Amino acid sequence: MQQACVLLLQDVFAVKVKRRRAAGQQSGGAVLGLALFCCRRREKRLEEDTVHLHNASSEHTHTWYNKLKELLTGFSSRPRYLKVFINPSSHKKEAIHIYREHVAPLFKMADIHTDITVTERKGHALSVIQECKLDKYDGVVCVGGDGSVAELCHALVLRAQLDANCPEEPVKAVLPIGIIPAGSTDVVSCSVHGVRDPVTATLHIVLGHLQQVDMCSFSSCGQLVRFGFSAMFGFGGWSLAHAEKKRWMSSSRRREYALVKTLAKLRSEDCQLSFLPAKKTNLCLSGHQDQDQVEKDDPVSEGNESWITKQGLYLNISVMSIPCLSPHAPKGLAPNTSLTNGSALLITVGKASRSEFIKHLKRYNSSSGQFNFPFVETHSVSAVKLHPFSLAGCSEESEEEGDAKEAPTILSEGVALPWNIDGELLEIESEVLIRVHSRLITLYGEEVDEAESTTSCNCF
Repeated sequence: MQQACVLLLQDVFAVKVKRRRAAGQQSGGAVLGLALFCCRRREKRLEEDTVHLHNASSEHTHTWYNKLKELLTGFSSRPRYLKVFINPSSHKKEAIHIYREHVAPLFKMADIHTDITVTERKGHALSVIQECKLDKYDGVVCVGGDGSVAELCHALVLRAQLDANCPEEPVKAVLPIGIIPAGSTDVVSCSVHGVRDPVTATLHIVLGHLQQVDMCSFSSCGQLVRFGFSAMFGFGGWSLAHAEKKRWMSSSRRREYALVKTLAKLRSEDCQLSFLPAKKTNLCLSGHQDQDQVEKDDPVSEGNESWITKQGLYLNISVMSIPCLSPHAPKGLAPNTSLTNGSALLITVGKASRSEFIKHLKRYNSSSGQFNFPFVETHSVSAVKLHPFSLAGCSEESEEEGDAKEAPTILSEGVALPWNIDGELLEIESEVLIRVHSRLITLYGEEVDEAESTTSCNCF
């Protein structure tokens, strides 16, 4: 017995009249019925599919066609006019090809009109968003990597502040953003799609699947640096700084080179770290406090907020408001973080040997256990302040264990340290304040708990 197949109207994005035409005939022809273009789920992937409805009656076919078109128009979250930004320099420089081959045909089939800008430089999308009339669009699409996505999200929030005449407080972006992955890691795309697949990303846009997402503001000396989703200071910042010096390499080779280079010169940062625990959330400590860190017993009160302050040597400090899923970290760099819980995960990696630190890094490729080390702590936070004091000198490898030797030196005034903010290198001289803002941006997609994995980096 043939199993019945159910097709939900919410999964249909286009309907066309089928006709029999002779070779070379461009119009007319006998009516054969309808073709319903829809999506099918295959785990986390969405795939294009077609259902054929046969009916030789022209009257009946057009009645059904008009009714189905009317019903499909009733899905208000589905876009009709999109502003598209394509970064031709992303990753393997395949963004334009990805858009033409995988995205544009689906947009055309769904009767979505587009206004396309191919970016020519860093900050190009920001300048366009500041000047264009956003009210004529239903959404914005980014074809690129995490840097392009972060720039566009930052631009839309800044534009919302400008339009609301509210420069002091973040204002929710008025348009949703669709992300077509074309980068090297695509952690934002993976966090809302679960896969690095342009067809899946496009179908989420076409079907109007909307997901509210938290963002962070990064400020220094009272001035906004940018809005973003994640930041790494210490190892994550230095490895990106090394990678940026080798832009001529392929992305995979550049990433491996940067990891090896940073591990060979593993250094600790002497920092004062303050954080504001997320409301209604207990502190989550997965590791133990480093003996060389000094924690104040009483929280520091600032207005109605109670900050907890620590000082010590840190190999890496991460703040992430999204899980940051990727093929290299399928459970995410911040696996206990939701897209919309109004908090971020603070991950601190204290003083440790090089070999133990490498074990910690390698755990990200597995399902769990990356925080099960005595030198690693995690906290659910709503704000973080980080003030660096000194730089430890470049470590020399021990012949027996390959451990890092600390040789701290005082950091001179005006020395900028590297930050990795959403995959973009920023050099900041002074204290950085990070605050989480709930549901500041809307992305096309849906929350997932794990990404498809690939072969891990072979440099370990």
